[in-house]
Amino acid sequence: MNIALVTGASSGFGQAICRKLVADGYKVIGVARRGDKLQKLADELGINFTFLTLDVTKKDAIESILLQLPKAFQPIDILINNAGLALGLEPAYQADFNDWETMIQTNIMGLIHLTHQILPSMVERNFGYIINIGSVAGTYAYKGGNVYGATKAFVKQFSANLRTDLLGKKIRVTNIEPGLCGGTEFSNVRFHGNNDQAAAVYKGIDYITPEDIANTISWLVNTPAHFNVNSLEIMPVAQAPAGLALYKESE
Repeated sequence: MNIALVTGASSGFGQAICRKLVADGYKVIGVARRGDKLQKLADELGINFTFLTLDVTKKDAIESILLQLPKAFQPIDILINNAGLALGLEPAYQADFNDWETMIQTNIMGLIHLTHQILPSMVERNFGYIINIGSVAGTYAYKGGNVYGATKAFVKQFSANLRTDLLGKKIRVTNIEPGLCGGTEFSNVRFHGNNDQAAAVYKGIDYITPEDIANTISWLVNTPAHFNVNSLEIMPVAQAPAGLALYKESE
């Protein structure tokens, strides 16, 4: 496997994944909306990195922009569907529907659009690896997680169904499910730019980092071709699955 495409490459997990894979000797295509940040990453990483300025929610743009890739960055061997976001932490009855729609368009529609474009080439060559970045929120419910958690549950089940569809083909699929991870823009985006509120999420916690996720992906893509990790749940030691919640009315 020589060529990887990473979505959400302008910051956080995506940026760390690009750095690690280039350091490992891969050619990497970074995809994100913010071209200026991708250009800075390209200046840093050199000739084994190229980028596409793309909003993964734009279906027509995905179909056309992949045709613009330099021949040296084709075909794509590894697809890392990392682009995603959470918006808001309000209960469902107070949530902004626009936030729900944005999460669905990015976390689900963007992921499946890109997968649908790249997967046929992998099948034709009988070779490839798809790594989806899910979340523990796709397994464990928490207050305010409503649609975000539902989108990540979709990613988890979509990954499992891909594995079933690809049975008999030499294409691997893994769903990585991170827990609390700092050093990203995740909470800043969730709280619509309220940096103080975002910082409070991580205060006093020894959280996992984007580099931890990048190192995990580096390990995955270097495992033997017959070896598939279906799903991989990763939490900091400071975090554990929540217990069942109870509500007691006052007597």
